[in-house]
Amino acid sequence: MTIEEAIKTAIQYEKRVVQVYEEAARASEDETGRKIFAALVKEEEQHVTYLVARLNEWKATGRVTSASLGTVVPSRERIDEGVRTLQTRVARKAPEAEMRLLKRALDVEIETSAFYGRVVKELPAEGRELFERFVEIEEGHQTIVQAEMNAVAGNGYWFDIPEISMEA
Repeated sequence: MTIEEAIKTAIQYEKRVVQVYEEAARASEDETGRKIFAALVKEEEQHVTYLVARLNEWKATGRVTSASLGTVVPSRERIDEGVRTLQTRVARKAPEAEMRLLKRALDVEIETSAFYGRVVKELPAEGRELFERFVEIEEGHQTIVQAEMNAVAGNGYWFDIPEISMEA
């Protein structure tokens, strides 16, 4: 796979993820879920913009730089804050429709992460650097979606942190 093919394919993956999150944001009956989906829509749209810029750069110069790429993956402080506020949500069970939205989001993130992982292994160093950050970010998105699934299901976990200790 060439760098140009990788960027074009990445744009397709990111647009698909945007579509999944937009649909989920519209369909979600959970206020927190809608906020999470909306934040992820914005981030994935930024990924598309970033990749289009990198593609244009490649076409114009035959080179590609890995300019800074931010993320909505929360800091440790935000995660800790979320764990503290989770207790107001833990008791309720998510409707099956909500869990289907989250499962679909998780599936598309896993697929996209796998694509980026393959690209990093296949491309020369110049292209690899561009996609390494995407691997980190997309894995962070998986963590966010899984955490939301755990929280709305009320299974006592948020970001793989147990909320209920059986040892106490």
